[in-house]
Amino acid sequence: MATYHMITPLSDEDVSKLEAGDIVYLSGKIYTARDAAHKRLVDLIEAGEELPFDLQGSVIYFVGPTPPKPGEPIGSAGPTTSYRMDSYSPTLIKHGQKGMIGKGKRNQAVKDACKEHKAVYFGATGGAGALIAKAIKSAKVIAYPELGPEAIRELEVEDFPVTVINDTKGNDLYQMGREKYEVKD
Repeated sequence: MATYHMITPLSDEDVSKLEAGDIVYLSGKIYTARDAAHKRLVDLIEAGEELPFDLQGSVIYFVGPTPPKPGEPIGSAGPTTSYRMDSYSPTLIKHGQKGMIGKGKRNQAVKDACKEHKAVYFGATGGAGALIAKAIKSAKVIAYPELGPEAIRELEVEDFPVTVINDTKGNDLYQMGREKYEVKD
């Protein structure tokens, strides 16, 4: 397992060198979106309309942050459960998204899309939202303000800590960990 510092947007070369279990510190712009925003993004793609941000090389963080305290760019910003985005993620990956950040397992269609289109799924530590927020230097709503905490935000991050869960080779850190400790007959 290796440690990387990467700047977004990510390239095929960036994500291809990552392996399940690697630690990555992301800097640059990432975007927030949960299921309601994902549905709207996929609807725009299917209608051939422009998206509110450039999907090429993008990283989307599955989060609905709490309101910021005075002087802070964002409130607590812990990851949400990723499987709710499983029906939308393959379309976004096919159209240029390179990374997703959340918690929990992904379905086979997402893993296959990561392998076919060179993308990765990163895990962020659940329950550490206040700590993770310290890596977020700025946050601004760029689409769907009516969704409140689930609006799409553009975040400027510095050394945002994540772990590669699903890589471009089809590996799954959760499955690898389980296999390591399963009792063999």
